Amino acid sequence: MGFLQRLKDGLKKTKEGFVNKVSNIFTGRTNIDDELFEELEEVLIQADVGVKTTFTLIEKLKKDVEEEEITEPEELMEYFQKELKSLLQNDEGGFNFDNDLNIIMVVGVNGAGKTTTIAKIAGRHKEEGKKVMLAAGDTFRAGAIEQLQIWGDRLGVNVISQQEGSDAAAVAYDAVQSARAKDVDLLIVDTAGRLHTQTNLMEELKKVKRVIDREAAAINAGVEVLLVLDATTGQNAISQAKLFNDAVDVDGVALTKLDGTAKGGIVIAVKNELQIPIKLIGVGEAAEDLQNFDPEEFIEALFSNE
Repeated sequence: MGFLQRLKDGLKKTKEGFVNKVSNIFTGRTNIDDELFEELEEVLIQADVGVKTTFTLIEKLKKDVEEEEITEPEELMEYFQKELKSLLQNDEGGFNFDNDLNIIMVVGVNGAGKTTTIAKIAGRHKEEGKKVMLAAGDTFRAGAIEQLQIWGDRLGVNVISQQEGSDAAAVAYDAVQSARAKDVDLLIVDTAGRLHTQTNLMEELKKVKRVIDREAAAINAGVEVLLVLDATTGQNAISQAKLFNDAVDVDGVALTKLDGTAKGGIVIAVKNELQIPIKLIGVGEAAEDLQNFDPEEFIEALFSNE
């Protein structure tokens, strides 16, 4: 199955629950009036696009109508897609690994799909010929270390770990030292994902990040913080992202489980409200279903008639 087809299949629920409703608004009438904008506003908010982003979109469309002298609702539909693309632009999907050692610190709440996302990233880069190592920095959740170890065994990559309950920053320190000694290209560090509202977790994450930054600077390694968000949690994902970003300066988002929600508008809300690049989107269970985010292809997959 091709890349775009996988994307289209994974976004089926959003297409049915969001895009088709939008299309009906534009194609089901003969003129552009206040009622059209009110209906569109309602559908966008229901699709988790978010109030702030919805108002931005509506205002821009009203401006387009005036400046471009648009009179046909169907023509306005084209401008709507163009505005969505422009809201999502300037994202570069995937990662730029410019250093001898590149480190991804993965954060996010339990259940968002952190461990499988780590495994998929590791598997992809191992297939590309990179030497990959994992670090089991979630020392809090029962079974988290074992779960990562199982993935490590499956993928044939080393996993640095200590026993449950040990200091996560110490695991991160060991992992960076080991990665350096073994000429590893990519080190992926898992972290604890207790609820984002717990202050002690955020303090622990800050400590882990400080250790990684310090050790990386000493050997000129690259560091990125990747936040894994579950698309099915909707607006809750936005509040999670704000808290994680305040704590550890998130560099990019992996938005998982997009195939499980009819409210794929969360992609637009995440990008517009947080101004954090969306690096990866998950549209299914298979390794190939974790894709580099491409705004053009995302909108094409949603609005294509095939």
